[in-house]
Amino acid sequence: MQPILSSNDPVELSWARAVLADAGIEAVLLDEYTAAAEGSILAIPRRLMVADGAVTAATVALAVARAQLEEAP
Repeated sequence: MQPILSSNDPVELSWARAVLADAGIEAVLLDEYTAAAEGSILAIPRRLMVADGAVTAATVALAVARAQLEEAP
């Protein structure tokens, strides 16, 4: 598994998971409970992971979705 996104922003992580799910890419969120146990301090970002063979597809899916957000009025 490879990290595709590292963030402390739960909205960004939820959005990325939804984008990947829509693209048929399974993603796993790591360090979610570690960060919560430490009081959600910013020193421990959550990592969104995808399978090694899905890294390119996940990167493209997220890039396209971000571009669509930037183009939206």
